[in-house]
Amino acid sequence: MAEITRRLLCMTEDAAVPDLRASDADRERVAEILRDALAEGRLDMEEFEERLDATYRARTYGELTPITRDLPDHATAVPAVSLTKQPQRSGGWASRIVGADDSGTSSWAVAVMSGFQRRGHWTAPRRFNCLAFWGGGEIDLREANFADREVVINAVAIMGGVEVIVPPGVEVIVRGIGVMGGFDHREEGVPGDPGAPRVIVTGFAFWGGVGVDRKLPRGEKQRLREERRRERVERKEDRRRELEESLQDHVDLHKSHEEREDRR
Repeated sequence: MAEITRRLLCMTEDAAVPDLRASDADRERVAEILRDALAEGRLDMEEFEERLDATYRARTYGELTPITRDLPDHATAVPAVSLTKQPQRSGGWASRIVGADDSGTSSWAVAVMSGFQRRGHWTAPRRFNCLAFWGGGEIDLREANFADREVVINAVAIMGGVEVIVPPGVEVIVRGIGVMGGFDHREEGVPGDPGAPRVIVTGFAFWGGVGVDRKLPRGEKQRLREERRRERVERKEDRRRELEESLQDHVDLHKSHEEREDRR
């Protein structure tokens, strides 16, 4: 009897979950899952925008659940109902520096009349060696962990190019040598955040180049874009309400004038 009662209570709980009101934090968790899916190519921009609009319109868990059901980060925990993602990093630099004993996800790359990429969630080693010969490479550190507080990227570009992308807050030092080619020094001299890693870009460029660019992480760029979009929507709503109030005032004034005329 006790077991039957327990099962009935569980069934009642599960049935009630879709009707629970979702919070702003719940909607933001779903939006974060959608941003990751867009960055990974699981959703195109049109699908992303449709689902994002549905996310911010959703009022209950039942309305949020279908939005992430076919995405890999969705979970079935109650009452989160497809809202719980994998544990997130704290966001501080200390959590992204994993220690000098870690050799990194990858320590070298070669592109000969082709290309290579190191991007997404990976661990940059203390020294990363790469060669681009009649080809190109991209080393994206925006979502990366770091094996040490100082990592060296040794890039050799011969009639090719290598692009190094770093997030805001990372100090960059460029020491490469160029012969009929060059190294990009524009991001050098920008102070780093306290506790942030230092990236040293060195190597050799012959009829080629090694570029260094500083960009926001994709999720942050998307979040800012969404905030601007919501601000535009809010401004439109404010203007619409102001116009409606102005029109109502005009109607009320007209009615008041007609009533005074009738009394005369």
